[in-house]
Amino acid sequence: MEIGQGRAGTLHGRFEEQAQRAPEAVAVRFAGRDLTYGELDARANRLARHLAANGLAPGGLAAVALGRGAEVFVALLAVLKAGGAYVPLEPGAPDPLLRHVLADAAPAVVVTEEAHRVRLTDASGRAVVCVDSAAEAVAALSADPPRVPVGPADLACVFFTSGSTALPKGALIEHRHLLAAYEGWRKVYALTAADRILQTASLEFDVFTADWVRALCTGAALVVAPRNLTLDRTADIAELPALVAAEGVTVLELNASTARRLHGHLGTAGGGAAFAGVRLLTVGAEKWFLDEQSALHRLLGGGVRVLNVYGLAEASVDSTYFDAEGVAEDGRGTCLVGVPFPGSRVYVLRPDGGRAPRGAVGEIAVAGAGLGRGYLKRPREEAGRFRSAGFDPDGRILLTGDVGRIREDGVLEFLGRAAGVLGSTGEESGRAQAAGTVARVAAAARTEGVLRSHPGVQECAVAEVEVEPGRRAVVGYAVAAPDAAALDPWSLSSHLAEHLPAGEAPAAVVPLPALPRTRAGKLDRGALPLPAPRHYTGPRSGKGGRGSAKSGGLAGAGQDTDRPPGCIWALPTLIVAYVAWVLTDTLFPRSTDTSLVPSPYDGYFTWLYVCECVAFGAGVTFLLFGPQVIARFKRPLGLSVAANLSVFWLLAAWWPQDNLYRISSPSDWPRQAVLVYVFNVALMVAALVLVRFLAWRPPTERA
Repeated sequence: MEIGQGRAGTLHGRFEEQAQRAPEAVAVRFAGRDLTYGELDARANRLARHLAANGLAPGGLAAVALGRGAEVFVALLAVLKAGGAYVPLEPGAPDPLLRHVLADAAPAVVVTEEAHRVRLTDASGRAVVCVDSAAEAVAALSADPPRVPVGPADLACVFFTSGSTALPKGALIEHRHLLAAYEGWRKVYALTAADRILQTASLEFDVFTADWVRALCTGAALVVAPRNLTLDRTADIAELPALVAAEGVTVLELNASTARRLHGHLGTAGGGAAFAGVRLLTVGAEKWFLDEQSALHRLLGGGVRVLNVYGLAEASVDSTYFDAEGVAEDGRGTCLVGVPFPGSRVYVLRPDGGRAPRGAVGEIAVAGAGLGRGYLKRPREEAGRFRSAGFDPDGRILLTGDVGRIREDGVLEFLGRAAGVLGSTGEESGRAQAAGTVARVAAAARTEGVLRSHPGVQECAVAEVEVEPGRRAVVGYAVAAPDAAALDPWSLSSHLAEHLPAGEAPAAVVPLPALPRTRAGKLDRGALPLPAPRHYTGPRSGKGGRGSAKSGGLAGAGQDTDRPPGCIWALPTLIVAYVAWVLTDTLFPRSTDTSLVPSPYDGYFTWLYVCECVAFGAGVTFLLFGPQVIARFKRPLGLSVAANLSVFWLLAAWWPQDNLYRISSPSDWPRQAVLVYVFNVALMVAALVLVRFLAWRPPTERA
């Protein structure tokens, strides 16, 4: 079979063309070792035959869970050559995430290493191929390409999205979708076989696939970083410029969080001399502001092109890009994600689903040749996100759940995330809800921009959080710049009050040492802390009352006037404890009689009886006020109710239990059995409920 026969328009077909053109060229470099295109092609062919023999049929799914190194690229290409589609899965991912992905994808085979066999076998129950232990058997197979017909419309991979708004779901991406994205990258990035592309992302993220496609479909060398700077939070950012310089990297992509760390490091280390050979740096995955982009560009020098890219896994990773070269505006608080890649299209939609005019704020939608097939086993979500649109040439768009606007110069400005903006399009109530959501995101973006303009703020976020059960509020979060003094909530509040219109100030501003991040390096909104419950109506301002209590002013560290003070807990506890003490002799005659107990033990027992009454009072109080505390843990309703009752029982049961024991005859076995089962067994059950409450996790960890 000729190389490429039956493989036209496929990812592995494009790779095989490069392997045929230059078999001795370096394809993958890792830990000082090179794997050539010819070697990679031959090894992938052998493994493809082995996977087919172990149950991977054309059109089937194979989960690939391998650590960093060259072997993972052998496995990915092997799955494609066998006619299958791969599901990238980080072997070190949390167990709930592994189980969810493997259960949802139900792959025919799992490709991994012996070190992960037990964990993945337990999670999937599917056939497992360990590339290290199977190496001898694989090496004995033919290196000729398998005769499996694969076409452009066949599935190539399934990206499981980050799950920032729900359980991760599988985005179905065909060969033609990724090849269309590749053509856009090739043109905009000017990719050539002389490039050395750095790969820093984790296998489970779509950028990992984008990196290898850009490199191996071009004939370039893919340089694999020894550690993932996103997942490995202990990694020193100084490793990155050292690696770039040592390996002669010319192209690399980072997420916004890592780009900020890099800028901070280079600013203190004396500039970007280590990046002298780099010609292109792209940054994505999260909101990255124009002033940050321009500052990094200046630091690296005019020879490095710095792009801000935007896209979703469902649309083959990247849809738009922005080059800040020559842009004069300050851009502090502005995130420009630019214009579409060749083959891509972008729209901003009104609440009714129609196209918004330039300058108007609405939901961002993307379309084009890179738009994926939909979701795996998620027909309702697919119908909600992938929509028919007569204004698009293909008649099909993807609602991103992001809010932005296309400026008069045609550049897309990203404002923020608001999943499901147009979920009810077509109904008046849905349109009003969508319009309100867009307005809130736009207001939050303005607030974030003003907060970033504070001279002491390096990073910030503005989010709507549930400060109490049923009550949500907008809260700002700020991280101090390295050379700035500790942030004062009062000064942050005053700064916002001076620059924001009346009514747009957040309910609180919380200084943080660092913003919480998901596994993908994005802001983890679910992990943002609640503001402190301080009774403060906000700073007064001389500008027309901005910041006053009437205009929705700011709380220095938190504004929470509805929460009851501590005395509301203490007072009923003492009252109920006193009532219990008074009623003890009435309900349980002589149960607390210590007249026959010698001193000082009579005093010890008396104090024990007092403590039992106080515990009873605390239990009753928790039964009344505890639901507010329990609800803040965001557990399921049934588990929250059970936990509240369990705390009540663990505290309150001692008073009636011990008194009943003391007035019962030791030989009254029926009564003793009732007491044991009603109290002791119930106490054990209550303890188990609390253990379950504390150990509970969402169905999957955040990505």
